Amino acid sequence: MKKPALPNVDFQSIIEDFRRLNPNDVGTWPTIPKVVVLVGLFSALIGAGWWFVWQDQLDELETKQKQEITFKEEYLNKKRQAVNLDLHLQQLNEIDRSFGALLKQLPNKSEVESLLVEINQAGMGRGLQFELFKPGQELVKDFYAELPISVRLVGSYHDFGAFAGDIGRLSRIVTLNNLAISTQAKDGALVLDAVTKTFRYLDEEELARQRKAAQDAKKGGQK
Repeated sequence: MKKPALPNVDFQSIIEDFRRLNPNDVGTWPTIPKVVVLVGLFSALIGAGWWFVWQDQLDELETKQKQEITFKEEYLNKKRQAVNLDLHLQQLNEIDRSFGALLKQLPNKSEVESLLVEINQAGMGRGLQFELFKPGQELVKDFYAELPISVRLVGSYHDFGAFAGDIGRLSRIVTLNNLAISTQAKDGALVLDAVTKTFRYLDEEELARQRKAAQDAKKGGQK
């Protein structure tokens, strides 16, 4: 089967048509120059529209699409928060109650002395001998103060363990830190060196001083 013959194109004739074009009489132009000029004008219009109008609109559309994604994510996050609002409020109330319970375990300034007596009695009640019971410098924190007490006790492993258990069962928060056990040279008894820490909450006057000091430090840092 023979392939259909391609039409012969007379390029020389087309070139001559373009040379003889009369810009003042477009109606007499041959078909091919008319088509070429129309295609060129159409392409120029498309290019100008893209450059001067559509490009900015497409950029703006892309920006709006990104904003839409951001807004959707924010909406979903807020929706999840709204759905779980009751749960969050319940958890917050539980945290407040837990914090209040812990705060009650911190003695105030007037109760610290009686707590020190309780610590001393806890050791003596287990048959331990105090060779050192020395309160250190109080360290003030955000809403509480920490009081370290250096102690040295003489006794047995069993008595030391019972004393630690008694400390843990006190109504106030007391911790044993930096424990070190050694053998006494004289009679071979065991010696426990430790730092007992107790805590107390700051009163309103102390909290006011803390807030003022923090504000003064903040103002000093901004200068």
